Amino acid sequence: MIIGVPKEIKDNEFRVAMTPSGAASLIRAGHTVLIEKDAGTGSSFTDAEYQEGGASIIDSAGQVYADSELIVKVKEPMATEHQYLRPGLTLFTFLHLAANKDLTQALLDSKTTAIAYETVGEHDGSMPILRPMSEVAGKLAVQTGADCLLKTHGGRGILLGGVTNVERGKVVIIGAGTVGVNALQVAFGLGANVTIIDINEDNLAEINEIFGEMVTTIKSSPKSIEEAAIDCDLLIGAVHIAGARTPVLVPASLVKKMKKGSVILDIAVDQGGCVETIHPTTHSDPTYEVNGVIHYGVSNMPGAVPRTSTLALTAVTLPFIQILADYGIRKTLKKDLSIKSGLNIIDGKVCHKGVSDATELPYTHINDLL
Repeated sequence: MIIGVPKEIKDNEFRVAMTPSGAASLIRAGHTVLIEKDAGTGSSFTDAEYQEGGASIIDSAGQVYADSELIVKVKEPMATEHQYLRPGLTLFTFLHLAANKDLTQALLDSKTTAIAYETVGEHDGSMPILRPMSEVAGKLAVQTGADCLLKTHGGRGILLGGVTNVERGKVVIIGAGTVGVNALQVAFGLGANVTIIDINEDNLAEINEIFGEMVTTIKSSPKSIEEAAIDCDLLIGAVHIAGARTPVLVPASLVKKMKKGSVILDIAVDQGGCVETIHPTTHSDPTYEVNGVIHYGVSNMPGAVPRTSTLALTAVTLPFIQILADYGIRKTLKKDLSIKSGLNIIDGKVCHKGVSDATELPYTHINDLL
């Protein structure tokens, strides 16, 4: 199979979808790998390293798309890349279509097969490709939120860890999954006063067992979220429902009640976000204010630490790419349930229920298309 890796063009996105060693592994298995020129430089991988493993360096993204059967990316195609979508092409990347109807329609119109990293799931409910980026985003969230709280950056001027005779900053995390737990670890390590909220009592019980009274765990409800949000300095949204639009748990009316100069950082912004007033921003222009509350909505946070993120991401994607390349798309979809769960669009049809519900586009069951 011919596998193409274009350079990421999203604002300050420095990750790359394949390492030189990953490309070499696929080439040894008999496949062809095309890498767009300088695709790996943001993650400190040179074109020469890819070439040493047998990959071909291609000058333009358009040529990579045109010559490939399978395109592997990190982030969703930008509007300028929609022109490259076509029948017979399979796209394997983070897509977050529930909050992006324009891209969904472009994929449908082009009859491109689209498999989303974030909906690839295992039989036990785990999300193997989403997990490492969730770990990165969770750890970065507190680090970034602490920076936003600096008075010089428009925040309240709060040091999360506090000092002698001064209370610690208050961090509230909504969601106790992978993102939330990683955010909790960093916030706790900084010495912040941490509250984590979740609807799943088993998740909260596990956190209680580890942290005891040093961390406050609360069952999610509109009242508990309101009470915690009003009192916090940093609110982190860490809610995710695979493939679906994130439910709004922090309405605009609650944001109005929050402290002036407090910070909201919603990691699920690429799925719509759990805060009503959040919208996607970029690394170039990451924050904005609503009612005096700083909002951070960068939808590709892990792109800020590309070397770490690329190594973590490609370690989990390579086995799936290998299967797709070895068996072809349709045979893989019939034999591999994890990749099948990641399928969002095929033959011009939406075949993921969460995407269909969020975009209000017709849903077709995958078994009717294979």
